[in-house]
Amino acid sequence: MTLQGKGFFLWQIKNCEGGNTTQIALEAQEAGLSHVLIKVAGGVYPYNYDWNKQIDLVPPLVNALHSLGIQAWGWHYVYGNDPSGEARIAIKRIRELNLDGFVIDAEAPYKESGKASAAKTFMSELRSGVGNNYPLALSSYRYPSLHPIPWNEFLKKCDINMPQVYWIGAHNPGSQLNRTIQEFQNFPYRPPIIPTGAAFTEHGWSATAAEVQEFLVTARALKLSAANFWEWYNARNVLKPSRQAWNTIAAFDWDSGSMPPTDITARLVQAYNTRDANKVVELYSDRAVHVTAARTIVGKERIRAWYQTFFGQLLPNGTFTLSGFSGTGNSRHFSWVARSNAGNVNDGNDTLGLIGEKITYHYSHFTVS
Repeated sequence: MTLQGKGFFLWQIKNCEGGNTTQIALEAQEAGLSHVLIKVAGGVYPYNYDWNKQIDLVPPLVNALHSLGIQAWGWHYVYGNDPSGEARIAIKRIRELNLDGFVIDAEAPYKESGKASAAKTFMSELRSGVGNNYPLALSSYRYPSLHPIPWNEFLKKCDINMPQVYWIGAHNPGSQLNRTIQEFQNFPYRPPIIPTGAAFTEHGWSATAAEVQEFLVTARALKLSAANFWEWYNARNVLKPSRQAWNTIAAFDWDSGSMPPTDITARLVQAYNTRDANKVVELYSDRAVHVTAARTIVGKERIRAWYQTFFGQLLPNGTFTLSGFSGTGNSRHFSWVARSNAGNVNDGNDTLGLIGEKITYHYSHFTVS
């Protein structure tokens, strides 16, 4: 079974959408996800199991996802200290949960010396237990040149390589994804790559909505069949500005490889990139209201004058990117970034009110740095 489209890793079910598995599935459907990857095992133990109540939390989520046509994959953090025991729990979880595929998460513990034999044992027993046609994937580091784990022992038995392309401490997801692809080209075993991008915050660093979009655009340009992100709860409840990265992923059209081109938010940002105030105000009604923290103005002529200042003084020679949007009908919320000769905007956060196809209300918040 080949993965196509967008997906998300999910760590702890109880923390996601209040543990409501139906809501998780509905949010996945709304975001256009084709697959969700659920942690089902850690070491030799099942995961997402409520030991106090003796309840397995995974089956209701798998059922809810399947009911909406979304693939439910499991993932398993492995240590290699008891590879046979880890293989047994993996096989057990695959069989009892009706999972569409299974991801082996092999990281730091497999850097220890002597772990190649553990990887070989684990993969041989796992593959023997699930059969040759069951899809298995490896999730590990993005640059194999920097991380000496037993890559070949894992990849030899895997159908997919799912590297963790987390650009922590940097802001260049496209170049990091390209380097990741290049580094794996020289391996003897080269299963198709489906990368995992960053949609989280950690140690003071955060992935931005614009970076998430760059990662997705790059993945499509490389003609990859799918991509996914770490991690559901962090993206929806921790990463700031709230849900901008999530909304960007949701808005991204995997088939076309772009943000939806016809929405009013896309047309407004396209008009920004002309740097022509006349083209921008064509999108507003005659008595539109434009609001910032400093003032409120009414009417197209005053809005036109403001945009002349915006393009000429605040962000001269600016280039603008729509990084996410949400809303339907008469309201939109959207995020944007800009680069200019006078500084950059990384926190554009706007709300629109609409009548028909015209903007009647526009609240805009941004800082130039």
